[in-house]
Amino acid sequence: MTDNGRAARLADRIKVLVAKILERGIRDPRLGFVTLTDVRVTGDLQHATIFYTVYGTDEERKSSAVALKRATGRIRSEVGKNLNIRLVPTLEFVHDALPENAAHLDDLLAKAREQDAAVAREREGKSYAGDENPYETEEDS
Repeated sequence: MTDNGRAARLADRIKVLVAKILERGIRDPRLGFVTLTDVRVTGDLQHATIFYTVYGTDEERKSSAVALKRATGRIRSEVGKNLNIRLVPTLEFVHDALPENAAHLDDLLAKAREQDAAVAREREGKSYAGDENPYETEEDS
């Protein structure tokens, strides 16, 4: 039986610990400006997936991913020292594409607003070709 509350608490604790470790403990020049967005722990507390974003170019994102992969063992051992659990979960770093997806959606919405405005401008001053409401209603009879 899994305890989802315990997994959520452990995920929050891991997020805080990993953020502190990345801020103070990792001295890899390839590591860019990394922001942890979410941590998910499996129900059996054996695996933690850490989602992150990197501010910068694609090259900086790739080099940060390599630096995180290289430092995973050290980060896991530091997390294990600070957690009071018997088995330390394995850590996996996954780049979170949420900011890029949100920016893409914002661009699509802006384009849709522009097209709606163009249609509204084109419609100004025009009238229907026939009756505005071609369907006869009971009130008309």
